[in-house]
Amino acid sequence: MILDKFKLDGKKAIVTGGSRGLGQAMAIGLAEAGADVALAAKSSMEQTKTKIEELGRKCIAVQGDLTTKEPVSEIVSRAKHELGGIDILVNNAGTIRRAPFTEFSEKDWDDVLNVNLRTLFFLSQEVSKVLIEQGRGGKIINIASMLSFQGGVFVPSYTASKSAVMGLTKLMANELAKHGINTNGIAPGYMATDNTKPLREDPERSKAILGRIPAGRWGKPEDLQGAAVFLASEASDYMNGYTVAVDGGWLAR
Repeated sequence: MILDKFKLDGKKAIVTGGSRGLGQAMAIGLAEAGADVALAAKSSMEQTKTKIEELGRKCIAVQGDLTTKEPVSEIVSRAKHELGGIDILVNNAGTIRRAPFTEFSEKDWDDVLNVNLRTLFFLSQEVSKVLIEQGRGGKIINIASMLSFQGGVFVPSYTASKSAVMGLTKLMANELAKHGINTNGIAPGYMATDNTKPLREDPERSKAILGRIPAGRWGKPEDLQGAAVFLASEASDYMNGYTVAVDGGWLAR
């Protein structure tokens, strides 16, 4: 039955940035589909962990600063040993800084690239080694952005990092597919999260953004759950190297 292909019963997932927002919603979605989940974030993940455990799934939380690659070994080791393996990685952790191009600081450049790209790369590398060793394939989902497709304004390091994430997703698909590992991306549209709070609180910017979204509303974190479960499941086994926009139609305008 086709619906059985979307089930994640017995699967083990890692979700970075799982304390709130998009990461929390996707982690809960994976758990609802049957997966046990390892969360990784700098801030408290207790709320997400509680919600997952209430679903009857196992959940562990690994606290660490993802601006460096230092937490990578612990995240992978604990997921592997405490959950009993790894099948799914969702690289969701991300950050953003806003300033005009001519005033953008070195720190704001480095902070964003470190979280959004550098740690994503090294975590993907370590998880891929485990997936290859296990010999049963796996799914890697990189969270991209509308700015993987567009330039944006006042967010040079974010645009650079998310454009690179989409390119890296393609490279990973090319190299890892032979091991039964599917790598795809999700590009969220304008979502109601902490990252977009300044935009939503600016009446002119908010009106302009909503005016371009055919769906006529800001996205909700839960809007990503379907895409995440699909890309984590057997239903997407012949999908590789593609970044899916979940954007209310933004890119269609």
